[in-house]
Amino acid sequence: MSRIDGKEKNWGSRSGKSKIKDPNTFSLLDKLKFQGLSDDLIEFAASDPVVFSQLAQEIIASKSNLLIKSQSTKLKEVFNTQLGKLYNGDCINLLSSDLIENNSLDCIFADPPFNLSKDYGNRVGDQFTDEEYLEWTRLWLDLCIKKLKNGGSFFIYNIPKWSTYIAHYLNQSLVLKNWIAVDLTLSMPIPNRLYPSHYSLLYFVKGGKPNHFSPPRVPLKTCVRCGKEQNDYGGYKNKMNPEGLNLRDVWIDIPPVRHIKYKNRDANELSIKLLERVLDIATQEGDLVFDPFGGGGTTYVAAEITGRRWIGVELGDTKPIIDRFKNNEDDLKLIEKYHREINTLFTDAALAKRFKHNIPVGPYRVNEEQLKRIDSNLNLLH
Repeated sequence: MSRIDGKEKNWGSRSGKSKIKDPNTFSLLDKLKFQGLSDDLIEFAASDPVVFSQLAQEIIASKSNLLIKSQSTKLKEVFNTQLGKLYNGDCINLLSSDLIENNSLDCIFADPPFNLSKDYGNRVGDQFTDEEYLEWTRLWLDLCIKKLKNGGSFFIYNIPKWSTYIAHYLNQSLVLKNWIAVDLTLSMPIPNRLYPSHYSLLYFVKGGKPNHFSPPRVPLKTCVRCGKEQNDYGGYKNKMNPEGLNLRDVWIDIPPVRHIKYKNRDANELSIKLLERVLDIATQEGDLVFDPFGGGGTTYVAAEITGRRWIGVELGDTKPIIDRFKNNEDDLKLIEKYHREINTLFTDAALAKRFKHNIPVGPYRVNEEQLKRIDSNLNLLH
């Protein structure tokens, strides 16, 4: 508990053992520590009040410059639906305004540029020094936290290099619920490094206990040809939940968006399955979702289709996002497909293949309605 304005406020705990400190009560020394400065530099600065004050002022001035720079870009509402609004402009400018109320967002999903010198089009660069990138990152993180309501969820998608810094910084004011590894296939090898094969998806909660947490259950992994399960569950088959397996923190079933049919821009974009899963875990219909880096608009389209309210902003060209809303039949079909493949022990496709190859369901507990539906469909084919 912490005392603010004469009132005690609970900022959450991990299993009731360790308390999360109210960020408003951090000392200047605390704040310097989380700016990424080395312990030696902080110790030296703290020993000399003049140096200490100068260092603090430089950090404050640097953040002020970032705010001023963002405000030089005009913010304009360019698209809206009954559930959401899309702005063209800098996310820092939007987050610094009153267009999003403090403590109002149920969920934030952020997929920022990874500082890999990529070109995202007009006005959008991705080439900074490490310190410039981290300073910018800390600024938009701080602004997002102010907008997130207590119990709200914050997901950050990035490469492991930056996720280590982000997790360290967010640990001062939020609670880490999961570090999720999202499998990445066909990535380019890096000399003198292990082959990179995953992205990091950090899952933080403001206040410790999420307002909504409902992870979907997933089906068994089966052979793509015959539908037989890939793992031997032995004597536990009849004890397995007919709604599927618990979702793990390593996701190997998120497909990359490579086919031109599903790509909405030249730059990389996220699979709508990833966003549908995130929203399924941490939100419910009517909740307010924000993504500060619009990109191809995947978050906004997933929110719209699943009945979530949303706010979006993109610094670059917003036309691909708007066009995607006007032609979202493919996204709708994909989400419907993903919904059919969760909360079940076997997908319809896997059961159909088992029936075709005379592989019995055996002791597994399978939904009777699903079995009848598969049997009926197979009879129609014959």
